[in-house]
Amino acid sequence: MNVTPTRIPDVLVIEPKLFGDTRGFFLESFNQAAFQAATGLDVNFVQDNHSRSTRGVLRGLHYQLQQPQGKLVRVVRGTVFDVAVDIRRGSPTFGLWAGVELSEDNHRQMWVPPGLAHGFVVLSDSADFLYKTTDYYAPQHERAIAWNDPDIGIQWPLTEPPMLSSKDQQAKLLRDAEL
Repeated sequence: MNVTPTRIPDVLVIEPKLFGDTRGFFLESFNQAAFQAATGLDVNFVQDNHSRSTRGVLRGLHYQLQQPQGKLVRVVRGTVFDVAVDIRRGSPTFGLWAGVELSEDNHRQMWVPPGLAHGFVVLSDSADFLYKTTDYYAPQHERAIAWNDPDIGIQWPLTEPPMLSSKDQQAKLLRDAEL
């Protein structure tokens, strides 16, 4: 696998080895030993999630105050623009964001370490988004930062306003967020 750090060095873009021919393709979406050897990370995933969304849906920027989740994310159908924001106070990259296009065609994955906010917007007609987490979902600890926070300045590839959940419509700016 090929591992590339982003502008937030511990947010990683992972490209698994793809074996393909006229019949289709094969790839290992996750192999604990290979992941640890390539990234230096010893993670334990406890939950797998699957999200399906339509074009223009923006989910995020979500994080948990307690039980922070590391996430290994990928897309198996469609295309999304995936984003991680460093919200770890004291981090040299606090307030910075990293984004990458994930699709069924490029097979990329992104590692989002615990303690970062995460979100994505769907660029295709629909997308199936899969992710492994290092801790369990805890709705009582979940918070959201506004997707369009001007201090963060994410350059979302949008041509019109996104579709947001009511929770995400009420998300706070980073400077006002509970971290």
